Amino acid sequence: QVSVAESGGGLVQAGGSLRLSCAASGRTVTIDGMGWFRQVPGKEREFVAALRWKDSATTYAESVKERFTISRDTTKNTIILQMESLKPDDTANYYCAATSVYYPIIDYYRSSRTYRYWGQGTQVTVNS
Repeated sequence: QVSVAESGGGLVQAGGSLRLSCAASGRTVTIDGMGWFRQVPGKEREFVAALRWKDSATTYAESVKERFTISRDTTKNTIILQMESLKPDDTANYYCAATSVYYPIIDYYRSSRTYRYWGQGTQVTVNS
């Protein structure tokens, strides 16, 4: 069993930065990938970014490319989402997720169905 927990959300002005962290615990040796998703009330959860454990390959949603960076701290079983140039449209509850399934095609990590383990979410609010 794996557990993940997010931290680092908050309120920021448009154009500002935030750093989200997601710490994995439990049977972390089974993790093959982790990702970030976000959701606003009344809308479906949408993919933000993901990282494959084996080779640290990454994939991003078009809306956050060039602004967000996902990375991994191997010593702490933690992934980081560094968010720059934030926009009001980035306002959402951000969820971290982990999977124990390896996919050779990195784009498979863009689907929420790939992930078995989910955090409770952390709110990010960007004021205009």
